[in-house]
Amino acid sequence: MNITNPSKALIALVGLICITILMVTDSISQDAGIGLVSAIIGYSIGNGIAAKQGIPVQPIIGKKAKD
Repeated sequence: MNITNPSKALIALVGLICITILMVTDSISQDAGIGLVSAIIGYSIGNGIAAKQGIPVQPIIGKKAKD
């Protein structure tokens, strides 16, 4: 497994970290935080599945390109 789109991976990681910090500090409710975390994780997994099926996307995680 390789990170094929580092910018998308970085954005998702920063988003997860920020939402987690907001949840820990009680700035947002746990329900809202879990919904946002689920959306980010779902987006990441969906991109990976689409790439595996050959649908044209720029996934966060995908197969290593053969040179």
